[in-house]
Amino acid sequence: MEKIIAACGNDCMACPRYVAHPCEKTDEQLRHTAELWMKIGYRDHIVTNEEISCTGCKPENWCRYQVVKCCQDRGIKTCADCQEYPCDNMKECFQVTKSFEPKCREVCSEEEYLQLKRAFFEKEENLGRLLRRYGLLRENRENMNL
Repeated sequence: MEKIIAACGNDCMACPRYVAHPCEKTDEQLRHTAELWMKIGYRDHIVTNEEISCTGCKPENWCRYQVVKCCQDRGIKTCADCQEYPCDNMKECFQVTKSFEPKCREVCSEEEYLQLKRAFFEKEENLGRLLRRYGLLRENRENMNL
């Protein structure tokens, strides 16, 4: 499946919380995710399926780094579009996200860990790929205008 890259670089298609088409999840899958989030330390209790499910980032959603709001304010889709990328906020976001990786390796099955790796721990690489793609597109446009 193709990736759906969030503003911060997360891959929504790999996320166990993402329920938008074509990634619908069963009640059992969402419950498992809520339990996993507690084991990892993302939550201090098992939340409801409604609370754990996600249909994508919106500026009004809680985000520790306010990435979507920042992108909206700048009129861009992802941080890869930003002239200031990687800003201090995103550097901290990458660092904090990676700090959860050892706990995920410890408490997750191999399959769960790989899913979380694709969903969250590759955000910097995902944005880097977009940045290179955007850079090539810009370069091609500039060359065509010569």
